[in-house]
Amino acid sequence: MQGFRYRPELVEGLPEELTKELKKYEDWFCLDAPKLRMISDHFAQELEQGLTVEGQEKGRILTVDLGGTNIRVCDVCLSAGKRDFEQRQRKYKLPEEVKTSTKEALWGFIADRIKSFLDENRTDTSASASNPLPMAFTFSFPVEQKSIRSGILQRWTKNFNVSGVVGHDVVPQLEEALAERNVQVKLVALVNDTAGTLIASRYRDPQVKIGSIFSTGCNAAYMEECRLIPKLRDSGLPEDATVIINTEYGSFDNEGKVLPLTPFDRQIDDESAHPGRQIYEKMVAGLYIGEMLRLVLLKMHEGGLLFKGQDVSRLQTANALETSFLSTVEMDMSESLTDMKEEFKESLNLELSLEELKACRLLIGLIAMRAARLYACGIAAICKKKGIRQCHVGVDGSVFSKYSMLKGRATQGLRDIFGWDENRLDMIALNSAEDGSGVGAALVASLTLDPSELEDCNMEDMEN
Repeated sequence: MQGFRYRPELVEGLPEELTKELKKYEDWFCLDAPKLRMISDHFAQELEQGLTVEGQEKGRILTVDLGGTNIRVCDVCLSAGKRDFEQRQRKYKLPEEVKTSTKEALWGFIADRIKSFLDENRTDTSASASNPLPMAFTFSFPVEQKSIRSGILQRWTKNFNVSGVVGHDVVPQLEEALAERNVQVKLVALVNDTAGTLIASRYRDPQVKIGSIFSTGCNAAYMEECRLIPKLRDSGLPEDATVIINTEYGSFDNEGKVLPLTPFDRQIDDESAHPGRQIYEKMVAGLYIGEMLRLVLLKMHEGGLLFKGQDVSRLQTANALETSFLSTVEMDMSESLTDMKEEFKESLNLELSLEELKACRLLIGLIAMRAARLYACGIAAICKKKGIRQCHVGVDGSVFSKYSMLKGRATQGLRDIFGWDENRLDMIALNSAEDGSGVGAALVASLTLDPSELEDCNMEDMEN
């Protein structure tokens, strides 16, 4: 059809009424280069208002990462002089009921998983009350942090709303739960997951200037000189000192000045645990992409355009679709879309005609493409603020690592924002830093300790 910019071949032969409705969604979700530039410019202004590792670190560090979906416990071995590491890890699914429970339930659940991991993997340790294991805690939520071992939670994000934690230091709360279970660890560092990703990425690649999370939530961190941070003028830090800025930019444009909100974005925000907050994150992050698709498909069904006469009870269930559903569907490159058809049957109990498959494929691509291009705006904003023309970005998170098409779409967004020649090497490269936040936390922890406090380790042992 004339006028379609995104995959026009998918609408060929579709009924006129359906095609007309799909064009409306394309207009909503397609963001052209001028719009991306405007968003990233405004982003850079907000960053302005909101305002290293040597490679000799060695030893064994336990790290615990509390994210939006899982708790990840890692046994990290750092190798001095090699800028390398090995790790043994395990992920534990965080039950939904724990995310809205009490501080006792949350920290108790985490402490139990740490104890379980140590029981399974650290039989060789000599840890005791007098010689506890050093542990770094990666915490993926906004905190006011004035020392490496403390952090007062400012607010919960994502779908967390645990009572008794906001306004309190999370470190002693976790330490209390660990002590109750006689877990012999010493919490030596509290690290934001994004800062950890930046540190781990720079450890292996000095060209990395930005660390980013693209997962259940989204965030980024970068290095800044103290003299350029008004908030630190009276801190006593040397002006030429460099600190890590955790942007917490998921809350960008909560006022809705430049972000292109659709009715579905507003519905997701209204029905979220924290309405009016983290608006940018709700348009980009993995926690919300699947729900966006569900709402769009349900609206199309209610308009009589899709799934006529079928049982849509699964589709009517909130959060029935995860981002992995979109990723799986987009992997089907066949003309018949057979794998996509099976995925809809298995996940939603819906039988789709070829016309419906094409329409849904178009919608899925539009939603995922918008998320990736908006993600690019955040990275571009940091580069604009810092005057960065060329760098590597270390990106951690399951959405980035497992949704293969998002990297290319985000990179194209950067090309459009900066006007790069299509045949030119990408000046700002998005590189996977999978599980980087835990390694970064281990590096930070190692810098806070005397070498005598660290247990020696053999990287070959970690591979077994």
